[in-house]
Amino acid sequence: MLFDSVVFLFSFLPVVLILYYLAPGRLKEAVLLLANLVFYAWGEPVGVLVLICSVIFNYICGLDIAGKTKNRRRARLSLIINLAVNLGVLGFFKYGRAVLTGLGAVLPVDIPYQGERLPIGMTFYTFQILSYIIEVYRGNVKAQKNIMDFALYVTMFPKLLIGPVVRYPDIEKQLHTRQLSVGKLGEGMMYLVLGLMKKAVLADTIGVVYAKVISLETGQMSVLSAWLGCAAFALQIYYDFSGYSDMAVGLGKMLGFDLPKNFDHPYIAGSTTEFWYRWHTSLRGWFREYVYYPLGGGETDEGRQVRNILAVWLLVGLYHGLSWNYIVWGLYCGILMAAEKLFLWRMLDGLPGFLGHIYSIVLVLIGWVFFFSPGIGEALSYLGVMFGAGASGLVDDQGMYLLVTNLSWFIIMVLGLMPFIHKGFDSIADQGDKGWAVVNAAVYALIFAVCFAYLTTGPHGPFLYLAF
Repeated sequence: MLFDSVVFLFSFLPVVLILYYLAPGRLKEAVLLLANLVFYAWGEPVGVLVLICSVIFNYICGLDIAGKTKNRRRARLSLIINLAVNLGVLGFFKYGRAVLTGLGAVLPVDIPYQGERLPIGMTFYTFQILSYIIEVYRGNVKAQKNIMDFALYVTMFPKLLIGPVVRYPDIEKQLHTRQLSVGKLGEGMMYLVLGLMKKAVLADTIGVVYAKVISLETGQMSVLSAWLGCAAFALQIYYDFSGYSDMAVGLGKMLGFDLPKNFDHPYIAGSTTEFWYRWHTSLRGWFREYVYYPLGGGETDEGRQVRNILAVWLLVGLYHGLSWNYIVWGLYCGILMAAEKLFLWRMLDGLPGFLGHIYSIVLVLIGWVFFFSPGIGEALSYLGVMFGAGASGLVDDQGMYLLVTNLSWFIIMVLGLMPFIHKGFDSIADQGDKGWAVVNAAVYALIFAVCFAYLTTGPHGPFLYLAF
């Protein structure tokens, strides 16, 4: 079940909210846990068994590690075993198919078994489980003795499928103490509607442009078409992913939880480092806390700094899939960030602001080509067309048609990247008098009506990050 489905919006969510708000005391947790499992089992009837087994296993491991705090050697051994099991199971589902396919291509034997499909959301809930286990080992949090509270942390449906990746210390207290109010419910609904608009109206619409360009043969693609396709993907993945994240934050607020925002206007960045600092902030925080800092963080030795940055970005690439295009994309981003940290920052500091933005956007767009291409060869061919090599020309009829017919959408979406648009929505919501409250309600009701029209009649595709 997905947030942008009619079943979720008009059946599942209303029923859950009614039961949740009516349930007294601790029964709210039981209602929410049941809702989480139904939500996940709707699309993952087999995967829900893996999820339940993971919850039980890691609940026991957390208690085991906490009980060995006085013997760090035994606690460390338990931690290593837990990490090996969690990452091993994730690796089996995430990379098993790719590994066996690769072996089948090089070995002189037939390997009919191609591995199991990755259950939706498994990467995200595994990372959140690892946050809990590591923090218990470090002694920063107490082991959760109530299995229902631990299960709520892992399975909470607003963040279960695509995040945000919530670290356990950031939500521990909310599992026990959270406030429900009409104001928070209304705020959550506004986040939900804006996120739905990003996905159903903006991301899915511009995704059609990307699909048309990517379907062209390399020799049939002009420079203009190639840049339009890349820009369309960059906008699609932002509005798709940030839309889901906004919906997750909104649903969390409706249930009394404060989940972290996942995006902070990344396309206004003046460097690639700043761009990735603003993009998928919860995952960045996870890698910083549990990979970058343990490796030594930003040590004074420049060689180690480069090593740590590249190691993290190699893992970020592998996080997205066992494919050379993701590995090269991750290393490309890491090399840029290392170069900016070592020497490029001096040049960037001296540039006018708009040149820094152009520098950042161009390099990020080049990186997206590696991300969306099925392989390195295809990525290099596409990049070649973007810069004139192998292109059918600088401009062609197809490119001009796509530009002219979608120009208004490109303008709207570029404006939507700017902070002042969001501040405008916030200023309407923050007005205290009843008149503005009516205006605010009418604006969001209209947006929701438009979203519903697009959901039922417009182009519609799955959330892009469900693949990861």
